[in-house]
Amino acid sequence: MTATVVSERRETATARTLRFSVPDIRPAVAGQRIDIRLSGDDGYTAQRSYSLSSAAGADPIEITVERFKDGEVSPYLVDDITVGDMLEVRGPIGGWLVWRPEEGARPVQLIAGGSGVAPLMSMLRTREAAGSTTPFRLLYGVTDPDRVYYSDELAHLAEHGVTVDIRYSRRVPEGSALTPRRIGREDLEALTVPASEQPWVFVCGPTGFVEAVSDALLAMGYDEQRIRTERFGPTS
Repeated sequence: MTATVVSERRETATARTLRFSVPDIRPAVAGQRIDIRLSGDDGYTAQRSYSLSSAAGADPIEITVERFKDGEVSPYLVDDITVGDMLEVRGPIGGWLVWRPEEGARPVQLIAGGSGVAPLMSMLRTREAAGSTTPFRLLYGVTDPDRVYYSDELAHLAEHGVTVDIRYSRRVPEGSALTPRRIGREDLEALTVPASEQPWVFVCGPTGFVEAVSDALLAMGYDEQRIRTERFGPTS
């Protein structure tokens, strides 16, 4: 399907949010993704998957793209594409890392590493749009304060019923009492919905992050059937 860029904004120095109008696309479920295909004048094509960060059923749809070094698609989307430009998309795709408001009041724990917050943001926005009272917590790991996506919106959500905890692995905000470190078991024990409450847990981020968090959650007694993960990395 043909998608047209209708707006854009810079999230960080290396990430950009794009909104697309796609007249023929079916409504998405929170957490799904789309495939984007770019085609060159010489016939060469490159295709990558990006999680939707927009709420379920939103029109236009939205993605946030992190520029990967030596990437084929992400540098163009972050630095070059402009409002009015068109490209091809397919989707929405995916039925594993998804959340629907009608699934009930079971607590939801979101755990994100870096740009892995994008599909989890879709769930947060869907919760708010639906007027849901399902308890939500977000534990978000980034390298430093300048790499936080959706910072103003996360602050708004934190004031309206969502527990938001951000941890930093290299540099903490000025004046913060936090110590720079990767999210570990100590953080998971202190900053997540307890396993005894049988929450849905959604984990998204780089492969190493997802594997470490998932292993820790299982060791803490979380139900494997209620842990949904999605991992990503640069594509050569």
